[in-house]
Order: sequence, then structure tokens, then C-alpha cells
Amino acid sequence: MKIREVINGHTVILTNEEHAFIDNHSPKLSINSLHDRDQWIARNLVRKGVYEISKDSQHIVLKTNENNPQKFI
Repeated sequence: MKIREVINGHTVILTNEEHAFIDNHSPKLSINSLHDRDQWIARNLVRKGVYEISKDSQHIVLKTNENNPQKFI
């Protein structure tokens, strides 16, 4: 890890399809309401730490953390 990543927060590399998913969906959405392809993209975004699964395991929520901001490329 580079010093600038420690200071500025880490960078998450996203595909164009993942960027479009984030732009086209609300910050909180139901997993069951998504089509198969969108569910696959949502799972990848959860793995990358962009979204997190809610406590009821039925929704995903866009992460916002002011202490450690993520930059998307």
C-alpha cells in the first residue's frame, strides 16, 4: 500500500457496467428486485466494498464512510 493511499483513502477500480449500475440504482435497493445480470453485478460490488448487505439480508446499501473515503476509477 502506498502512503498516498493511506492518506487519501484507497481506490476501487470499477468497470463501466458497475459505474452504470451505481448511477442507475438508488443507494438502497432490494436484491430480489434485480434481474440475474444486475444481481451478479451487485454481488461484485459487495465484494469490492462499494455496497454492503443490510441486516435483513434482503437489501444492499451503498457504503458511505467519511473517515475513509473510497475513490472509484
